[in-house]
Amino acid sequence: MPKSHPDIHDLPDGYRMTELGPLPEEWRVVRFEQAILRKRVRVGKLKQSEYEVIGKYPVIDQGQNCIAGYTDRDDLVYQGQLPVIIFGDHTRIWKFIDFSFVCGADGTKVLLPNTKLYDPLFLFYACQQLEIPNRGYNRHYSLLREKHLPLPPLPEQRAIAHVLRTVQNAREATERVIATLRDLKKSLMRHLFTYGPVPVDAADQVALQQTEIGPIPAHWRVVKLGEVVEYQRKTLNPQAFPNEQFEYYSIPAYQASQVPIIEKGDNIRSQKVIVTPGTILFGKLNPRVPKIWQVKTVTVKRKIASTEFIALVPLVNMITSDYLYYLAWSSHILPKAQEMVSGSTPSRQRIDVKSFLKILIPLPPLDEQHAIARILQTVDRKIEAEEARKEALEALFKTLLHDLMTGKVRVKDLEV
Repeated sequence: MPKSHPDIHDLPDGYRMTELGPLPEEWRVVRFEQAILRKRVRVGKLKQSEYEVIGKYPVIDQGQNCIAGYTDRDDLVYQGQLPVIIFGDHTRIWKFIDFSFVCGADGTKVLLPNTKLYDPLFLFYACQQLEIPNRGYNRHYSLLREKHLPLPPLPEQRAIAHVLRTVQNAREATERVIATLRDLKKSLMRHLFTYGPVPVDAADQVALQQTEIGPIPAHWRVVKLGEVVEYQRKTLNPQAFPNEQFEYYSIPAYQASQVPIIEKGDNIRSQKVIVTPGTILFGKLNPRVPKIWQVKTVTVKRKIASTEFIALVPLVNMITSDYLYYLAWSSHILPKAQEMVSGSTPSRQRIDVKSFLKILIPLPPLDEQHAIARILQTVDRKIEAEEARKEALEALFKTLLHDLMTGKVRVKDLEV
């Protein structure tokens, strides 16, 4: 459907109507092919099977990650003009590359910005605004030839690129903080489930015992998971209660931070497991992809879950829900559960519940369980705050990208 534009008589002062809609009067519009140099780009290409984990040169391909791998192949290093813009002919992914690299094979288009017209970084952002229909794994580059791009004066281009890059830098910095916090959480879990809730520099003062599951504090116990939880088997049929409201926990086909809750009336059929606050849901379907959730406060009268969950109810005065939740993600439970698979085909594979309940786990006193959970919850809250910041920056970037590229917001007077 074509975009609707305001009538030419309704345009603000200093704007004119163009192929791209209303734009500032001093901006031009050019075809995509004018924005890049028509030069044959000589570049060696590396097969994906030849990517290395480390190497002298990064490999840039059409995949989602900026750097797909590494190589030591000097003969394949791109020797031409920098920076360049990479376009994924199959994926429609854009990348701005201003460093030496080796090009990944198949579908990686190297485009040379026409620097007489464009600031390269501005052109990269302008290209991200292009609407390119998805043709599946077919090639898309031919569609670019039909596109048009805005062409502000170069000083304004540089100012726009500076603003967008500033937001992008903040988003990338937040991503690095999140990655660091996730690594910290993994390290903390290893420490806490080995030494207990003591400072790292005090670990050597903790008296340890050697057990079947490795070293743990001498005053902790080793128990079977089934000794401290009740495996919830009670079910009900929601259709038998037409006047009641339910929240239904379903298992998604992918790992998500929150278990999807489907309200009553959506795909709730046959028998479902009854769950209560504090229940830990451990997905037994497709166990190679971990799915673990903790049921929080009840907001409606009843909560139910898919029977593809192993629903574990912590036994009061033995194990806390918070401690069990973090333990479920640890090396004590998760990797062991993933080995307990039965079924003839991947779609039929399930965790064997009897074996699962026999997993040996460390059991500290309740006060230490609470302390361990509080430490990990503090890290989780920080991760959640940073993820919210990242989402806000992503939303800001998208808004600014649109507003700056259409001239709705002007930055031509900014100092770069």
